[in-house]
Amino acid sequence: MDKLFLTSEINRLKKEKNAIILAHYYQDKDIQDIADFVGDSLELSKKAASANADIIVFAGVYFMAETAKIINPNKKVLLPDINAGCSLADGCDPDNFRKLKELHPNHVVVTYINSSAQIKALSDWVCTSSNAKKIIEAIPAEQPIIFAPDKNLGMYLKKEVNRELLLWDGSCIVHEAFSLDKLIEIYNANPKAKIVAHPESERHILETANYIGSTSGMINFIKNDPATTFIVATEVGILHQLAKEAPQKTIIPAPSHEDNTCACSECAFMKVNTLEKLYLCLKEERPEIHIKEELRLEAIKPINRMLNLS
Repeated sequence: MDKLFLTSEINRLKKEKNAIILAHYYQDKDIQDIADFVGDSLELSKKAASANADIIVFAGVYFMAETAKIINPNKKVLLPDINAGCSLADGCDPDNFRKLKELHPNHVVVTYINSSAQIKALSDWVCTSSNAKKIIEAIPAEQPIIFAPDKNLGMYLKKEVNRELLLWDGSCIVHEAFSLDKLIEIYNANPKAKIVAHPESERHILETANYIGSTSGMINFIKNDPATTFIVATEVGILHQLAKEAPQKTIIPAPSHEDNTCACSECAFMKVNTLEKLYLCLKEERPEIHIKEELRLEAIKPINRMLNLS
């Protein structure tokens, strides 16, 4: 379908149905441009919690739309493509996670927001990359903690807060795709560049970084830092917002192991959403996210703890 037609129809349907479109930074640029709000996991969680719309269209992956539904049980929550999954969330099986909890009954459970409703329901706290350090520091130092599902974020946090964490063995395929050798090559060609990285990246990438933080944190650092060139180790979708918010800066995506056309790391799950699917989703009001009330009530407890602390 024609982009102008799709854009016009999406805007018309938004007004007609009192809908809001929330988009993650990793979405296609056309979706970012038409969204009412673009952000990272924490910002989108807060926006979902305060949304006055009757319909929330979540242009992201399944766990994000699921989280929006947990927070907004009386609103209709839609996801443009129900198959927009997440390697990190999908790699944490609730039955196996429950067994891990049973083996360590004295541990408090902190889970990254990139997890399913079932995992959230088994947790004491939910966190994002923006507030994970703050949440762990709010837990008494003598209290043992299970952290899941991202082992790379967990290892980063162990170092940051200087305490032991029992880690689930999970990771994000996008943030494990960066090539250190290629990164060093690019840095040698741009020795005045600063490297910024998401804490889901592997340790050898984080050790090269001048700044480590959430997607929003990276954008703010690049906007405010006096350096003019940055090498960015996260999903390539961030480049669209950086071009808008820091047009005077030179942004180089960190290279991946793959020999693909852009040589950067791209999330195939995020990119299954398209402008056409967004239009059809809003027009037909499906796929809709449904969560059983018993599960929702358990899953919202650790989310509310996070939002209250944040």
